[in-house]
Amino acid sequence: MTQQATETNLEELIDSCIASRETRHEDWDTLAFQAKAGDEFRRAQIRYIGSGATGNHETDSRILPSEHFTFSNMRLPAGAIGPEHTHHDVEEVFFVLEGQLEVSVHDVEDGTKTAKRVLGYRDLIRVPAGVPRSLKNIGDTDALFCVVIGTRKPQLPTYPKTSAVHGVTRD
Repeated sequence: MTQQATETNLEELIDSCIASRETRHEDWDTLAFQAKAGDEFRRAQIRYIGSGATGNHETDSRILPSEHFTFSNMRLPAGAIGPEHTHHDVEEVFFVLEGQLEVSVHDVEDGTKTAKRVLGYRDLIRVPAGVPRSLKNIGDTDALFCVVIGTRKPQLPTYPKTSAVHGVTRD
């Protein structure tokens, strides 16, 4: 390989690894089906690496391919809720960039018992696979947080009977 070819390949490599904020968009449609249970479940996903557990976005050329995890941002309006759901196959991480989130983990047996914590700027929670979780924006402004899911293509989450979106379909 020549010096020029190596430099060109490095330039192409670095460009293929960048997902700039300017090229992202807030997708309010991916999780819009959850708003059938109420407007408080309306939120936007901003994808960077992989499509997360929200469905098939492989045709979106702006998303960097996922090899080992997915990474997105979520915008949660003031008062909005991320409904109780369970990722059975993988852990999930929430890292707060803006706002305040009340994060809950739910009892696996009946879902009515919860433990809650408030997370703010640069706080993080890792929720193990199989543990139901939910969150709520308790601030006066939109919350923005990173969502990392620990596999290339997670299974779709399930919504326990105690979740407000239990039984709500994607169609």
